[in-house]
Amino acid sequence: GKSLLVDTMKELFEGNRALFAGLAAETRWDWRRRHPVIQISFSDGVLQSRMELDRRIHDILRINRERLGLVLSPGVDPADVPGNLLDLIRMAHREIGQQVVVLIDEYDKPILDNITDARVALAMREGLKNLYSVLKGADAHLKFVFLTGVSKFSKVSLFSGLNQLTDITLDAEYSALCGYTDADIDSVFAPELPGLDRERIRAWYNGYNWLGESVYNPFDVLLLFRKRRFQAYWFETGTPTFLVKLLTEHRQFTPDLGRIVASEDVLSTFDVDAILPEALLFQAGYLTIASFEELPNQYELTLKYPNHEVQASLNGSLLRSYAGDPSEPGRHTGRLWRLLKAGDVAGMQALFHAFFASIPHDWYRNSPIAQFEGYDASIFYSHFAALGLDIVVEDTTNHGRIDMTVLACGAVWLFEFKVVELVPQGRALQQLKDKGYADKYQARSEPIHLIGVEFSKAERNIVRFEVQTLPAAAAG
Repeated sequence: GKSLLVDTMKELFEGNRALFAGLAAETRWDWRRRHPVIQISFSDGVLQSRMELDRRIHDILRINRERLGLVLSPGVDPADVPGNLLDLIRMAHREIGQQVVVLIDEYDKPILDNITDARVALAMREGLKNLYSVLKGADAHLKFVFLTGVSKFSKVSLFSGLNQLTDITLDAEYSALCGYTDADIDSVFAPELPGLDRERIRAWYNGYNWLGESVYNPFDVLLLFRKRRFQAYWFETGTPTFLVKLLTEHRQFTPDLGRIVASEDVLSTFDVDAILPEALLFQAGYLTIASFEELPNQYELTLKYPNHEVQASLNGSLLRSYAGDPSEPGRHTGRLWRLLKAGDVAGMQALFHAFFASIPHDWYRNSPIAQFEGYDASIFYSHFAALGLDIVVEDTTNHGRIDMTVLACGAVWLFEFKVVELVPQGRALQQLKDKGYADKYQARSEPIHLIGVEFSKAERNIVRFEVQTLPAAAAG
């Protein structure tokens, strides 16, 4: 919803009152003043060199001049990016008689489009810094400046000296500024709801939160209402190849993705030469805020998946990367769903054993992700997460923590994972029983499956898969 917000601001500052007839803005906005608006957007296309970036900026500034009816001042080189923009701002203020509004959409996209090539990304950063540095010296001519983007680059690296910028990302007052709220869905879109499961809409597309009211992804919601089918519309607009590569290189333990704890300054730090996975996941919309704790000098944030779409789609992508063969996981996750519905635990054992056996030996030997201790459990977890199921990792009980709890298909599935090179065989299921982990779920009156899964690093597969099922009557 950021680009739509920028377009709305443009129409407001230009005084196009007719577009807001009957809306709250009609009675709250000062329509007597019309400000010249310079609109800069990098949302279209992919720029692959500094030369292409400078050429794009030149075209953007030319289009703004033509729209405002202004010409370049004598002596100003149109190829001089900062001089060109500064001249445009000064002239717009002088000729139109009102301070200028500058709206910049996707301010960081030229960098992010080249983030896998540090040399090009750094060149893009310097080119954008060259552009944005003008805003500091033009302060007297500016009424309002607004920027949107995916990431938050430090002021030092991209906005040197531009101290008047205020970051509203984690401001409760603006949490619902972009996106649709529950109230929006139930009122504005009420005619679209018949025939769709309201709770499913919430589970699939709601959940984005920035210390205030949660919002729905507008891209998803609008396509759902048009196509009447639940699908990962937003996620499918761009596969996060670089993100998956980064998580693989950092040997990300996938069960931790939905419960990352990080300080506010870590999540707001991003640069070409300092990319933290948790910051990228948060800033790019794959994780959002679950809760926060106020420390003496900052917030500590606990992150989560925003919704079903992101949890299932991201884990599906990770699973394809972790398995070495992109075609394998899709077949296995579909079969896993059918086994869960049938309550077929033996079939589940065969499925996972076959999956680990299908991972190519050379990939297993050469991949960094396959070398860390949590790899096997990550594979196991991401199969369930790719189905968008209700999963609790390190599920707390009064006797300890269950490695993974899955609530699905009218049953409770409790998993304990062990690596036989680290502990004696036979300990996984025994721990589930000894600690009475099933007690927590007895009130649900559903079958409870206790499943001990033991991996061997030497054999690169599951070597023990023990099950004890407590029937619904016994569980209740």
